Amino acid sequence: MIYLLLAAGFEECEALVPADLLRRAGLVVKTVAITAGPVTGSHGITVQADIPASEANEPIDLLILPGGMPGTKNLDDSPHVDKLIERTMAESGHIAAICAAPMILGKRGLLRGKEAVCYPGFERYLEGAQLSDRRVVTDGNISTAVGMGAAGEFGLELVSILTSREEANELAKAAMLPPLA
Repeated sequence: MIYLLLAAGFEECEALVPADLLRRAGLVVKTVAITAGPVTGSHGITVQADIPASEANEPIDLLILPGGMPGTKNLDDSPHVDKLIERTMAESGHIAAICAAPMILGKRGLLRGKEAVCYPGFERYLEGAQLSDRRVVTDGNISTAVGMGAAGEFGLELVSILTSREEANELAKAAMLPPLA
């Protein structure tokens, strides 16, 4: 299962663009609310999540953490997020974080020795990471991206991980996005 986490103050494009691209690729994505009720993003767009975090019980192939403020802080403070990260790692799943959200992975030691990126100013939280100048980076079972402007590339990268690079580039063409390099 692909779980995309939503906390109050999430960056809407960083959540919804990857979710849309993954679904266009025929993959099942469930949006997961960290708190009860609809979740309002950092720009006032409210989303009704598919399930609450307490129902995210299926094996995790991919866990996505969008950025935004205070969304990233709300994810970082949630015990649900810790449990889902631990489960994803235990189940050999993939974790993806964009914008400020890579700080959540860095603070938990998951980026040590890995190439990673984040929104400028959050590098200090990427403990032990090798900082990259690319917009989207995948190193092992972790993908990171710089921010909202890279949401399409981030989504395509996730599609390529779960399907193939060829499928991701076909989707890019249909969506009028640049192909993956």
